[in-house]
Amino acid sequence: MLFCPTCANLLVISAETGYNKWACNTCAYEFPIAKQMTSRTKLTRKQVDDVLGGDETWKHADSTAATCPKCDNDRAYFYQLQIRSADEPMTTFYRCTACTHQWREN
Repeated sequence: MLFCPTCANLLVISAETGYNKWACNTCAYEFPIAKQMTSRTKLTRKQVDDVLGGDETWKHADSTAATCPKCDNDRAYFYQLQIRSADEPMTTFYRCTACTHQWREN
């Protein structure tokens, strides 16, 4: 992004006169584009924190009779967490005791 040195507005690419130029929509400032203008920035992904507690949460979780949608096991660990507003019901998170598949129910 380039900005106009006169009025500080964003410059746009214009080709009205047959050649490419940076032009300001507010004032008469123009800057001809004589060569290819590119820039690349390699972005690094940030580490994603496990907001639900990770494996540490499941170490002390209780188990209940729940059918796993992946392997049809009839037992799963569970815990409840309030992830919506206070007037909404709590969300129950399940983890299969056999295949460790995780799912949730509202």
